[in-house]
Amino acid sequence: MSGGGSAAAAAGHAGGGERLRRWRMVLGGDGDGTGCTLAGRDAAMDAALGALYGGAGTPGGASGGARRSGGLGGSAPRVARWLGDIRTYFPSPVVQVMQRDAIERLGLDSLLLEPEMLGAVEPDVHLVGTLLSLNKAMPETTRETARAVVRKVVEQLEQRLASRTRATLTGALDRSARTARPRHADIDWNRTIRANLKHYLPEHRTVVPERLIGYGRSAQSVRKEVVLCIDQSGSMASSVVHASVFGAVLASMRSIATRLVVFDTAVADLTDQLDDPVDVLFGTQLGGGTDINRALAYCQSRITRPADTVVVLISDLYEGGIRNEMLRRVAAMKAAGTEFVALLALSDEGAPAYDREHAAALAALGVPAFACTPDLFPEVMAAALEKRPLPVP
Repeated sequence: MSGGGSAAAAAGHAGGGERLRRWRMVLGGDGDGTGCTLAGRDAAMDAALGALYGGAGTPGGASGGARRSGGLGGSAPRVARWLGDIRTYFPSPVVQVMQRDAIERLGLDSLLLEPEMLGAVEPDVHLVGTLLSLNKAMPETTRETARAVVRKVVEQLEQRLASRTRATLTGALDRSARTARPRHADIDWNRTIRANLKHYLPEHRTVVPERLIGYGRSAQSVRKEVVLCIDQSGSMASSVVHASVFGAVLASMRSIATRLVVFDTAVADLTDQLDDPVDVLFGTQLGGGTDINRALAYCQSRITRPADTVVVLISDLYEGGIRNEMLRRVAAMKAAGTEFVALLALSDEGAPAYDREHAAALAALGVPAFACTPDLFPEVMAAALEKRPLPVP
């Protein structure tokens, strides 16, 4: 019994020690009441946390019993070492949060211009947004490193989103082009046979089709046009990244003619760069004001077949231009048969702050404004292409 009691006490003490260690990591130093001293990996993790969330100092020299303190200072090599440390000690999602906190809390935007630091970062959509906002200030020695970081994130997004987008939209286009009176060369035999299986004649071992299913001649040419009109104000950074990737995916589909337009108070048509979304992203300039009306005027002027066109406005709707004229343009495009989609954001972060008055005005025109995740975007586009209600979350 006494041996069992000793073992239980030892286990309880060990469990208590682990709890104290965790509280010490959370509270960060002397005076926290734990009386726990950190060593080895724990001390290194504490130093990395202290460099970001503690007081002034250096990240590499915190000892196990010292009060958490640290700092990244103004040294790019020090920041690069710190980035390497946090990637060693923390999982990728935590690393991305700490990177964003370092940029926002410590004003490290300028250090992102240093190649040695860029080589140490964990690439994500938020980092790409920061790099794009610094694009015009970036020295040539850093630009190629920055492009490599951006390309890595773009490729990850394409792997996640491209196949599903193409499959979903191809199905939508097929359904919209289906006809019950196809010419012989346009008959879709697989669908025709499936639709007429109840007319199978066993004695003749054949199906007698009462209904033919196929494609009209328009299926052999461009049937739909999509215009992505993207607000490039600073708050829309993640949306710009995702929209550029989707623009490249849509442009790769022969059955869709895709135009990509970005705007602040000026308008830039980046359609000729859609073969490479990295070029599109570096063609944007995040920040500045917003003139949605001017952007929609440009998009409207490029529409040649309104009834076969979908316009996707991605914006938080804070309009710096002429509000009533913006709404009149939307109404005119819808009256001409154009499908109009308004997305407050295209990201995994939910709806940003947005102009609720303008959102309500669009809703009154039959254009619901909502935030859309990248995973939902293919379904939204499929619904718009088929002219059916949008899957508003």
